[in-house]
Amino acid sequence: MQSFLMIAAAHFLALLSPGPDFFLIARTSLSSGWRVASGACCGVALANGVFIAAAFAGTTVLRPGSVPFLALQLAGCAYLLHLGVLFIRHAGSHGLRHMAGDASRQAAPGAWWRAAGMGFLSGVLNPKNALFYASLAAMLGSAHASAGWKLVYGLWMFCTVLLWDLLVALLIGNRFVLGAFANALPWLERLSGALLILLALGVPAYLLLS
Repeated sequence: MQSFLMIAAAHFLALLSPGPDFFLIARTSLSSGWRVASGACCGVALANGVFIAAAFAGTTVLRPGSVPFLALQLAGCAYLLHLGVLFIRHAGSHGLRHMAGDASRQAAPGAWWRAAGMGFLSGVLNPKNALFYASLAAMLGSAHASAGWKLVYGLWMFCTVLLWDLLVALLIGNRFVLGAFANALPWLERLSGALLILLALGVPAYLLLS
């Protein structure tokens, strides 16, 4: 359970900071409404699912406790540390308010599928996703490296990505919510970055003590 909470927390904290996928969903929701934006959400989630499956399948060739497995775990911690520093360093530099301009919400025929395709491309062409999921998969302990546990982690992450993105699509078009989120975002990013840094430093300490 401890490993699950650590992985789930790191995954969710990474979702909180806007990236290319977030801005695609936000812009689609502002311009065409949340129903069309839900297509982008499904595409992004599917791309994440591809990386999740690939990351967990790749870890099966590494024997838990081996030098390569330990090296990959430490590399994953280094990446999380780097991600946490970036969260803090660039907090508040996204400018969400500029996305709230007037735009027509009349959806064109086939708009949902086009949005889904754009969402998938945005997710699958983002190298951060591959590194992030490989890092999380490498951090799994031997007790949670079975096929059953990997399925649990994979389904949890896929559903979390999809539900979070759908929530963003629903809320981002509301001007009041957009303004409140823009004001809170810098502090949210700083807090997320600090927690990711603590997690990245805590895992090596746990490995040394275990």
